[in-house]
Amino acid sequence: MEPVGAVELDQPSGSVSLSLRESVSRKRLLLVIAGVLLGMLLSSLDQTVVGTAMPRIIAELNGLNHYSWVFTAYMLASTVSIPIYGKLSDLYGRRIFFAGGMVVFLLGSALCGQARDMTQLIVFRGLQGLGAGAMMPIAIAIVGDIFPPAERGKWQGLMMAVFGLSSIVGPWLGGWLTDHWGWRWVFYVNMPIGVLAVITAGVALPGQMRRVEHRIDVLGALTLVAGTVPLLLGFSWAGTEYPWGSWQVLTCFALAAVLLALSLFVIEPRAAEPIITPSLFRNRIFALSVLASFLLSAGMFGAIMYIPLFLQAVVGVSATNSGTLLMPMMLGFMGSSIAFGQILARTGRYKIPALAGLAIATLGNLLLWRMPSTATSELVIRNMIVVGLGIGGLMSLFTIVVQNAFPLNRLGEVTANLQFFRSIGGTIGVAILGTVMTNRFNHELTARLPARLAQSLPPERLGQLRNPQALQAPEAAARLREAFAALGPQGTELFTQFVQALRDSLATSITSLFAISALALALSFVTMLFMPEIPLRGSVRRTTTEQVVKTGTARSINGPMGTRQRR
Repeated sequence: MEPVGAVELDQPSGSVSLSLRESVSRKRLLLVIAGVLLGMLLSSLDQTVVGTAMPRIIAELNGLNHYSWVFTAYMLASTVSIPIYGKLSDLYGRRIFFAGGMVVFLLGSALCGQARDMTQLIVFRGLQGLGAGAMMPIAIAIVGDIFPPAERGKWQGLMMAVFGLSSIVGPWLGGWLTDHWGWRWVFYVNMPIGVLAVITAGVALPGQMRRVEHRIDVLGALTLVAGTVPLLLGFSWAGTEYPWGSWQVLTCFALAAVLLALSLFVIEPRAAEPIITPSLFRNRIFALSVLASFLLSAGMFGAIMYIPLFLQAVVGVSATNSGTLLMPMMLGFMGSSIAFGQILARTGRYKIPALAGLAIATLGNLLLWRMPSTATSELVIRNMIVVGLGIGGLMSLFTIVVQNAFPLNRLGEVTANLQFFRSIGGTIGVAILGTVMTNRFNHELTARLPARLAQSLPPERLGQLRNPQALQAPEAAARLREAFAALGPQGTELFTQFVQALRDSLATSITSLFAISALALALSFVTMLFMPEIPLRGSVRRTTTEQVVKTGTARSINGPMGTRQRR
């Protein structure tokens, strides 16, 4: 196997003297792609498998109020680590952080399978997130190292197709494992894929791509993490753990504002090699891409997270069947991802495809919003297909747009920065959706409870019933039926009324989330209208002079945004 030479990126002109694609054999290049795809498969399979099992997990661990926290902990940990991993991989090479992230992810998966309560599961999901923070942005940056922007659409479309494939297999696999082996196996299933991915990445990826001295922006990293954590905690706590106006929530927001302002406006502008470069936002394409992808992430997770809960608790299908019913959405996702990649590769244009995808995704969420509690599986499938066709092509599009606007030696940094703000959008979106669902569910259930039931049970007993376990777990339904039977002849009728109230309340609370998602996607559509369009370039050898001509941001790219001059 041919050795890989160092890639020198600190040219004063900003040009790249040697790309990864030109410095490795074809055989090794294929191994690199295989390692990247396996890493993507590991990350995406975990999300889709766990999503289907979540209704059963919260029923067993009695954690409806913490439903969104299992996802929030994962996103919080991955979000705060993404820009750090991205910058470090630019400085010291992709392999150590890509493979190391997978090892941490696998450790978190094993511990999640051993969780005995919701607190442990949330903590271990956070550990998983620390590993996942390295996997997605570095995988995308590796593709950027190898292929020019005009070709990245096809390869990143393939990566998103892998995500779509895992999204087809994952929900079914998660449901089957949950029904037959137990929900803990949805975490253990990561192990064989993860071991193969680590070995492949360790063998294929070059160990170091730059051999120059660097300064680690330790202070910038610490303040970034210290500011991001309370920001996400504030959104996660608000409305569920504490009221929005409580001192706990307001303290989180105030602390986040101070620390993030300190990081972005004081520490990072003075750092030799900052984790997040504030001057990136002088580039209009980067700034609008961050805003559009932030809103996209905030909007799309409603469908991904809450459709399995709707199918299992409202429509009444099993975990296995709910996973199977998610396949049409993921087939639409995969098909549109591949189609968008081909369109970008053939035309070099991205604005019209982005607007079309956002419009279709918005329509899909509006259709989900209008579903009644009597919705059939066929109706849900139709609406899911529309959502999948919309969001599939958008997952990698903004990454390609941003990478096209910067020289090759900034790929890890700008990719990770975009992913960082996208993850913040997803985390904040999920936190807000979780708050809305919990509050709406409690309000609707209080309004729909039969008067005779409210008079027959003490308040503390009614509080215990505010958990839709009876709609998800047959054992819980049987216990609840026995409890109602103890109320006498009217017990059976009250049980039927209560279950119906439970189903209607949950349906209303879930479908209301899709209206919020549609609003976020519509705002992303409006943002995209103002996006400049630069035809995707066809070479990895791009000088900053050419880039300035195309973007009209000479100061930002040749100065603080561009390649740092060698001293």
